[in-house]
Amino acid sequence: MSGKMEYVKIPYVDKPVSKILYGTAMMPFLMAGDGNALLDDMVSLGVTTFDTARNYGGSEISIGRWIEARGNREDIVLLSKCGHPSVFGKKRVTEHDMKKDLRKSLGYLHTDHIDIYLLHRDDPEVPVGDVVEIFNSMHADGSIGAFGGSNWTYQRIEEANEYAYAHNLIPFTVSSPNFGLADQVKDPWGGGCETISGPAHAADRVWYKENQMPVIAYSSLGRGLFSGKLKYADRENAAKVLDDVAMRGYGYPENFERLRRCEELAEKKGATVAQIAMSWIHRRGLNTFAVVSTSSKERMQQNIDALHIDLTQEEADWLDLG
Repeated sequence: MSGKMEYVKIPYVDKPVSKILYGTAMMPFLMAGDGNALLDDMVSLGVTTFDTARNYGGSEISIGRWIEARGNREDIVLLSKCGHPSVFGKKRVTEHDMKKDLRKSLGYLHTDHIDIYLLHRDDPEVPVGDVVEIFNSMHADGSIGAFGGSNWTYQRIEEANEYAYAHNLIPFTVSSPNFGLADQVKDPWGGGCETISGPAHAADRVWYKENQMPVIAYSSLGRGLFSGKLKYADRENAAKVLDDVAMRGYGYPENFERLRRCEELAEKKGATVAQIAMSWIHRRGLNTFAVVSTSSKERMQQNIDALHIDLTQEEADWLDLG
């Protein structure tokens, strides 16, 4: 029997958030194509939360058309992002750029508010207090609900929240780093990406576990490494299966060994490699939500089923080369 979606309440979001978010940084959304049937499929499986961003091409346009056609805005949770650097690398963590991005996103999404709003990158030269003040002004006028950072270090988040508490303001309540079984060895996009995966980031995971801040995990399956497309036995040809971004971030011997162990445990449990890797991120004691992009209703159901696959502590540690 197919498993059911699970939901969690996030502060300042007035609807339950599905434990798996549907990621729209993919076709047909990037080209503002018609994704209505695909989005309908995701809703039919219990996905209520949709991940997009101002710089995901035409993704917000596609989602907005779907929302307008279905009249379902009050039934779904929207997550979008602002402040991504320009194509020339110019940092955009400024009040002008953040509010400009918000206005555009609201228009494209055909809504007057975004449930979860994140800064897509950080700029350590900008005082955290400035960012907290900007987000609070957006929240105060009803334009956004919860807010936080994507690709922010936990130290900067902690600093931002200390400022918020000291000034009786709303703190960051959401974070979206890379998190998954694959160790993000190098920055996949070459600019400001943050991960909490791998042995070098144990302290990050301790902080998230202790604080239980929601982790919206991107590239949770190693950008296809654990999708089932690549077999350990064919790892020498990984570059023919995975794209350049995936190879730059995850195409390393230690991750291929994790893949081998996933294959072994998947066979033992009668599951897929993707299901084992998906189950793993929900068995680490963090308050994790996984962003999943797929064009297959069946694949999304398998990811949902993975929420109900049990891994022992020993199995989870072994998968992570422990």
